[in-house]
Amino acid sequence: MRNITRKQPGVYERKSEHRNFLGKPDVCFYVTYKKDRKKIWEKIGWLSEGYSVRVASQLRAERIRSLRHGEQLPKQKPKAPYFKDAAQAYIEWAKDNRARYGRDDESRYRKHLAPLFGEKRISDISSFDLERLKTDLTKREMSPASIKHCLVVFRQIVNKAITWGLYKGDNPIKGVKMPVIKNQRDRFLSYDEADTLLTELEKTSKTVHDMALISLHCGLRAGEIFNLKGQDLNFENSIINIADPKNKESRKAYMTEAVKETLLARKPDLPDEYVFKARSHGGKIQRVSNAYARTVNKLKFNDGIEDPRHIITFHSLRHTFASWLASQGETILTIKELLGHKTLAMTARYAHLMPDQKRQATAKLENIFKEKRDTNANAQAEQS
Repeated sequence: MRNITRKQPGVYERKSEHRNFLGKPDVCFYVTYKKDRKKIWEKIGWLSEGYSVRVASQLRAERIRSLRHGEQLPKQKPKAPYFKDAAQAYIEWAKDNRARYGRDDESRYRKHLAPLFGEKRISDISSFDLERLKTDLTKREMSPASIKHCLVVFRQIVNKAITWGLYKGDNPIKGVKMPVIKNQRDRFLSYDEADTLLTELEKTSKTVHDMALISLHCGLRAGEIFNLKGQDLNFENSIINIADPKNKESRKAYMTEAVKETLLARKPDLPDEYVFKARSHGGKIQRVSNAYARTVNKLKFNDGIEDPRHIITFHSLRHTFASWLASQGETILTIKELLGHKTLAMTARYAHLMPDQKRQATAKLENIFKEKRDTNANAQAEQS
């Protein structure tokens, strides 16, 4: 074994040529002992993982005691699976259980996780390795949200491997701090701004105008609009069935009169046809047309704004839909169901737009208390 140095009887260390820790080459520790007169070499772990000469010596002593008393050695236990095998099992599962049939998760695995971890056993991947991944992705100017998505995919792959009995051990992601994401949109359109935007879009692109109207009036994501088919439209009850949403949980949206009129004009001939079709090939639209951004820029909605949370994008229309509902006093639960959020925590950011509702609730409580008090006082007066 190259570059290996004896530190104590039966304890060795090897400096890495490829990985660093605290500005110096990382160090891997090994121990040796005999079993059935055969010399055994066992890798203990890396300095970056918390191992040391002292820890390696203690573990060697445990191995020798185990051999002396006939106990099973850790090396004789089943080896952890390679990360690529656990990932493949996860990707197959994700096709039926994750949004967009797991395509986003598979893409993140192949681009960012497979090159580093694919050929490693899960037991050989450390929290330090994942921290290094975070650093590398940051240097490549990937957004905190995208980095978090990659780490979440790693966490899910290993968690599923544990659940399915493929791996017995801890998930190294436990020692990793997730990036802090500050991209929740604060700004939403006023009624006048929305009207101006829709008017201008209608002059520029009827298709983009109609998609913007549906997002603004019904809260649909762009991807949900792209996925709409004739069979999803229930004109009799003014309902849009969203069958393949981001979180895989179907929900219903309710047409306003303007949306109903728009969708009736776009109703496809066949139930399985898309409502909005790409002009080039007639299939599903993959992204919002640049006409939307050009119109926003023409109206100068984003002039002088650098904070991404205040930039008007297509997703701002869905945020505006929720903000308008909150401002008019709708409950958080109602907004949650209309947006298709999985938890109330995701919808709670709209609560600050409901000051009047909170004030009215407190005033109502006081009024009921006063009514009860007056009723009791009148009853006592009649008795006396």
